[in-house]
Amino acid sequence: MFAILFPGQGSQFRGMGADVFGHYPGITRFACDLLGYDLPARCRDNQDDVLSRTECTQPALFTVNALHLFERERREGRPADCYLGHSLGEYNALLAAGVFDFETGLRIVRKRGELMAAASGGGMTAVLNTPVAHLLKVLGEDGVEGVDVAAHNTDSQVVIAGSDGALRAAHASLQERNIRFAALRVGAAFHSRYMASARAEFELFLRGFTFAEPAVPVISNATGRPYERGTIPEMLSRQIVEPVRWSDSIRYLLALDADLECEEIGGDALLRMVKSIAKSSPQEMLMKSGV
Repeated sequence: MFAILFPGQGSQFRGMGADVFGHYPGITRFACDLLGYDLPARCRDNQDDVLSRTECTQPALFTVNALHLFERERREGRPADCYLGHSLGEYNALLAAGVFDFETGLRIVRKRGELMAAASGGGMTAVLNTPVAHLLKVLGEDGVEGVDVAAHNTDSQVVIAGSDGALRAAHASLQERNIRFAALRVGAAFHSRYMASARAEFELFLRGFTFAEPAVPVISNATGRPYERGTIPEMLSRQIVEPVRWSDSIRYLLALDADLECEEIGGDALLRMVKSIAKSSPQEMLMKSGV
């Protein structure tokens, strides 16, 4: 089995897209017109760290990921047996599987970014070398409340989300226990209960679109399993408030094929996660370098 992976928020960097914007001038101009700003210039200059603002990060990443995908298709790269993306990257996986076209995807991602940015306050923290069960036990023992698990990345890397006060309490607890952690550069508590208002409005927005069924299986962040028929709006709205089940997704694919091969579009952070998950699984797997 061969899977193509798409990165999400956090993988943005100054200068991203410079290698592909010029190859697709029509699509790039269309994206600029739809978004109302010069996207290549924002990616090139990142003035005032604009790429860290959710309402800009998400459409920028979606566009750059899409152009890298189109470049891969132009080169007639190996066809995928399935697609999956981490958080925002799931929209590129759905694009690759023919669920919607580029324009529809960009409109949806723009709205998603705006809604998630509006739910300001709170943040996210990566917790290292700590299984989720032990992490929750520690936080519970120390009376830390209001923190949700936002991503199961690997067995040893979990992301938590919460209000500013809840995260301060969590950080104090983790520091006292000598558990390594790193606050993430995000403006809100994504993939948590704090996105409930964004979820409700986003689901209504999604109901205004017609989606095709995936031509190739796409693994849902919300379930760690392939999308079922007719569930696109439900799964995408759930994704905002539920944790990214990345480790479950990879284990599902490994269970189907121990010789799973993966290729990441635009980076290698997800490939490193996959390697970590595979090492803790009984199966061996092959890895291919990313595009």
